[in-house]
Amino acid sequence: MKVILKKDVPSLGKRGATVEVAEGYARNYLIPRDLATVASEGALKALAMEQKATEAKKARQEVEARALAERLSRLEVVIPARMGEGGRLFGSVTAKDVAEALARQGVTLDKRKLEVEEPIKQLGTYRIPVKLHPKVHSELAVRVIPG
Repeated sequence: MKVILKKDVPSLGKRGATVEVAEGYARNYLIPRDLATVASEGALKALAMEQKATEAKKARQEVEARALAERLSRLEVVIPARMGEGGRLFGSVTAKDVAEALARQGVTLDKRKLEVEEPIKQLGTYRIPVKLHPKVHSELAVRVIPG
């Protein structure tokens, strides 16, 4: 019996895959647990439409990420920080601080997309890698000034 998987099933396949299974396995295990549905003509058409919509959404997200990457590469974020002796900061500048400074400039970005390996503890200009999409990466200039 041919079924379309609604969820990932170990040893069978991932969500959306069409697989051939024993009729008893489908009727007694997969379908009652809402793991699969019978692969009828209508269900196959619906699956094709869903996959097409998913691909279009992924392409749109990638285009938006590329536009944001271009904007971020031209942007410089200035963060004022309290300073102690020798140019060292009292605290540190973290990804959260950079995300908040970006928000003040009108760019909304999740702090988890900023790849700050270690918090910034000195004044200066830094290049922070930003991962916007699996295929789109950028860099952001961050300047820490006395404040």
